[in-house]
Amino acid sequence: MSGSGPETILVTGGAGFIGSNLAFRLASEGHRVRVFDALNRPGVEANLDWLSRCHGDLIEPVIADVRDADRLADAVRGASAVFHFAAQVAVTTSMADPRSDLEINIGGTFNLLEAVRARAPQAPVIFASTNKVYGDLSGIDMKLADCGYAPDEPELARRGVSEHQPLDFHTPYGCSKGAADQYVLDYARSYSMRAAVMRMSCIYGERQMGTEDQGWVAHFLIRALQGETITLYGDGQQVRDICDVADTCEAYRSLLRNIDRVSGRAFNWGGGPDNAVSLLTLLEEIGTIIGHAPKVEFSDWRPGDQRWFVADTRAADEALGLDTRKPWRKGVRDLAGWLREARGLQDDFAPVQAVRAVTA
Repeated sequence: MSGSGPETILVTGGAGFIGSNLAFRLASEGHRVRVFDALNRPGVEANLDWLSRCHGDLIEPVIADVRDADRLADAVRGASAVFHFAAQVAVTTSMADPRSDLEINIGGTFNLLEAVRARAPQAPVIFASTNKVYGDLSGIDMKLADCGYAPDEPELARRGVSEHQPLDFHTPYGCSKGAADQYVLDYARSYSMRAAVMRMSCIYGERQMGTEDQGWVAHFLIRALQGETITLYGDGQQVRDICDVADTCEAYRSLLRNIDRVSGRAFNWGGGPDNAVSLLTLLEEIGTIIGHAPKVEFSDWRPGDQRWFVADTRAADEALGLDTRKPWRKGVRDLAGWLREARGLQDDFAPVQAVRAVTA
């Protein structure tokens, strides 16, 4: 940190779910955080207001779009590091408007990389990628077990998907995020940029908006707490490794601390096998938390949906010195409590016996 004052860290998409949580922690460490966000997603203004209330002048809002190369270049100037979360985040939106998806996810990332190369070449760039870069994993034989889908191969089921899994972009969203992922890694290779990629599984926690298209753990809780019907696309036996946002922020901070050792690498990130859960099992737990079974209906599978994805996080854990993640049941209960307080929901949280939420 320079003697002239706190370093400035740029967080694109810094008013969003993970971005605002990370910005809060960076400001808590004394960094000035430049929050670059178009505020396009409903509700994120509240996250930005929260950051400003908590940290005052350490939060520097820049309300702009990553497609605006000039505004982005100005925001990069003077930054000591960049976390890139700004994105179009929904598969469904990418199917309806693939051009905007491309312009934001590929074009916006390219604008950022070029801005850093020209104006802050020593600044590390850490990119938030997705497990969707691996496609629908159709090349892996799956079986339906008691706890949902799982690979036939025992070692893969036990460890999860590693970074050696071949890339296989499906849907415009998978293509755009995958291309951006590869651009970041290639700029590390071609231009010696200090850059790395985190390919995330399903992250949940405080400040998550939780819509049907993105943020499904919070979405399920919000709908259940409000007594509204939850739609499951597919049979509900899909399995994901869910990870609390606090653990995810620690992974990102550690990635920045270790950037000179891990530059040019991509890491798979999520809750890992210990936090793998099917949608139906999560709904059972929500039923336990709120004291009654949520209302559920079923609909057709959505494009590119993975029947099973669990991240093998051993590479990230070892390289970044990370501890075990918060157990998913505790994390979901914590999120339910936060949503109740933040949204003024009235449902009871008295402990009850396990409730069978739904049956396929």
